[in-house]
Amino acid sequence: MSEKKTIVLGASPKKSRFSNKAVKSLIRYGYPVVPIGKNQGDILGQPIKTGKEVHDNVHTITIYLNPKHQGEYYNYILNEIVPNRVIFNPGAENQDFMKVLKKQGIHVDAACTLIMLNTGKY
Repeated sequence: MSEKKTIVLGASPKKSRFSNKAVKSLIRYGYPVVPIGKNQGDILGQPIKTGKEVHDNVHTITIYLNPKHQGEYYNYILNEIVPNRVIFNPGAENQDFMKVLKKQGIHVDAACTLIMLNTGKY
C-alpha cells in the first residue's frame, strides 16, 4: 500500500464524473483516499465528506473543482492540510492559486490524475 494519502476535492457520487473515477482508481492502486464533495454518498464504500475535516499526512490533493469554486478551500489547503502536492485536473487549472501554492513550497501539477495513475507517474 502506498503512503501517498490523497484527498479528492470535488468528489461526486455520480459514476460518470471523473472525480468518481479517480477515487476508484486511487483505491484500485492502493492509495489511501479521502473523497470530499458537495453531495453525500460513497464511492466503493468510501464516504464522501462534505465538510473541511482536517486529515493528517496528506501527500496529495487532486482538484476536480472549477476555479470559481476553489476559493472556499484556499485556507483549508494552505493552512490546515498543507499537502506535498496539488494536482489541478483538466478544467480545474487556476494559475493564481498555483502561484500561491508554489510560493508556499507545495508542488503543483496541471495534469490528469487518471492518466498519472495509469502511466505510473502518480
